This record gives sequence, structure tokens and C-alpha cells, in this order.
Amino acid sequence: MAWNLEITDTYADKGKFGSSSLRTVWITPNQNRHNEALPASPIGRVLSFVFDRMLFQVCLYFYCKFLWRCLKFVMRKLTGRCELQRICYSTKPGASRTMKIETSLRDSKSKLLQTSVSVHPDAIEKTIEDIMELKKINPDINPQLGISLQACLLQIVGYRNLIADVEKLRREPYDSDNPQHEEMLLKLWKFLKPNTPLESRISKQWCEIGFQGDDPKTDFRGMGLLGLYNLQYFAERDAAAAQQVLSDSLHPKCSKFSKAEWEKKRMDKAIGYSFAIVGINITDLAYNLLVSGALKTHFYNIAPEAPTLSHFQQTFCYLMHEFHKFWIEEDPTDIMEFNRVREKFRKRIIKQLRNPDMALCPHFAASEGLINM
Repeated sequence: MAWNLEITDTYADKGKFGSSSLRTVWITPNQNRHNEALPASPIGRVLSFVFDRMLFQVCLYFYCKFLWRCLKFVMRKLTGRCELQRICYSTKPGASRTMKIETSLRDSKSKLLQTSVSVHPDAIEKTIEDIMELKKINPDINPQLGISLQACLLQIVGYRNLIADVEKLRREPYDSDNPQHEEMLLKLWKFLKPNTPLESRISKQWCEIGFQGDDPKTDFRGMGLLGLYNLQYFAERDAAAAQQVLSDSLHPKCSKFSKAEWEKKRMDKAIGYSFAIVGINITDLAYNLLVSGALKTHFYNIAPEAPTLSHFQQTFCYLMHEFHKFWIEEDPTDIMEFNRVREKFRKRIIKQLRNPDMALCPHFAASEGLINM
């Protein structure tokens, strides 16, 4: 910024000692220079754009929130029902209803409604009574409302507790000095290779079921015990399918060609994958889908009450089945394409989960239990 220097002489009245003068010095900014348009730097333009965009989004948020509250007030006056009543009476049971109830509770001005999504399961019934009293709803006139709200809260609270249970397993490292951990690992071998005895605990045989070295404990570092829990569940509860996936992972194209065709095409280098390592990787996928909330659609549709660890493990089994089929369909040129195939598979699952009626594994669904929610 430029400055102007102004000097002003001020003359005093003539007095006893003669005339005198006072010189005043003024320093003022150069207004003309200040008003000149200066070219904005690229960083300045970016910061200005970001600030304007943030300001617009904040204003839009409060504007939409204000309109939504006005709409809720109008609907309450027109229908004589609160938002929770309208959702329960107009939306079918399952993810559609539970997710709307969850959003309504979280966005409410009432502290009781906001905290209801994180209460202890044993306190849900009392919480429903408090909500009915707050909303001035007579439970004798609206008996189904309490039942529906209770079912929704069981799912919402259960999902939060499931995340905590899964996280606890993920954070617990595999300990070779823990007899329970060792027993689970040996059972995994027994379920996957029932006709082949394991020669020793530290053995290259572990590579036959897809571990990287002679001691599987090092492969569980990323997902902790959660990876082992899922692999054992798959191998035990769906033994035939797990053994088939293991066999196909070693020779994924053999089942699609006869022996003559296989030899003619010289497919001696089958593009397979390491079963156990991929199982741990798919465990990571299932974990991230759970924590991000993407699996709410699935669990709210298959679990009539609170989703449990078994529901999560069943979902893992489904993802293993589907990834195995997807891997063969993609026909990768080598194992280096694993990340590309895996990311494409992840996007496909997320797209499916955006459908509020979606249940990833309907053969595991307790669909009959959803009727009376």
C-alpha cells in the first residue's frame, strides 16, 4: 500500500510575541493506489473459491433444515401424527423403516430422541415408554407403534454393538501361546483338509490352504482374530463350499474346461489366489462395509431384532462365494490384478447395498420374522 505525505502550515494569531506558525505533518494512505485492481494470486483464487463454496453449503444446510422443520410442523398439524408415527404407519418393515427412524431420532431437537439410538439394549423398552410420553401418544390407542419402534431400536442399537464386538476381535492379535487361538487354527486346517493330517504346527503345508509362510500367525496381523474367526466359520459351517472354493482357488479354470481342452490351451499356469490371504482380505472388506454403515441395509433386512456376530460371519461367507465367482468372471491375467478386481467387486457390493430392499444373502435371512415388526 502507498502513502501520501502532506505538510500543512497553520498560522497563529499575532500576539505579544509576534506571529507564529505551526507545521503539521499528515501521512495518509494513497486512496487512488489502494483502489487499483490487483491481480489475484492462484492460491488466493483457490482459497476464495473454497470459502465461497463452504459458505454456500453452510447456508444451504441451515436453509434446508429450516424448511424441513416447517414441513414437519405442517404435516403434524394436517395428519395429527408425529414423524415417528408417520414413518411406522407408511413404511414397510426392514431397512426402509429402520433407517428413516434412525435419521429422525438423530436429527431431533429432543435430547431423549437423540440419545435413544445409543442406549443399552436393556433400556430400550423404558426408552420407548419415555418417547411415547414425550410425544403424547396413548399406547392403548396406538399399540403397534411401540412394537415397531422397539424393533427398530433393537436393530439400531444392535448394529452399534456389533461394530464394537467386531472391532474387539479385530484388535486382538493372534497369540501362539494362547491354547484357544491355537485350537482354532488347527481346526481350520482340519475343516479344509480333512483327509490330510498336518505334519507339524510350523509347516510349509499351511501354504496349501493359502497362507504365505510356514506359520500363519504372521498373516493375521492386519485383521487380528477376526480373520481367523471368519475363516473357521466358513470352513466349519459351509464345509463343502469352503473346500470347493479352496480347490478352485488353486486351479480356477479347471472346472470350466475338460482335461483335453486344458492341455490343448496350455493353461498350465492357472490364475489362482491364496485362499486364506484372500479370506483375510475379504474380512477387511466386510469390516469396512460394517463400520461405514453400508451394511445397515443388509442387516436391517435380515435381522428381525439385533444383528449379531453370526450375521456378520454369514455375510463374510456370502462375500467369499461372490468374490470367488467374480474373480473367475474377470479372468485376470495374473495375481497382480487382485487389487483392481477387488476394488471393482467392492463397488459392485456397495451399489447393491444402496437398494433399501437388498439382502446380500437371502438364504441366511430370517425374512419370516420381519412380518411382525
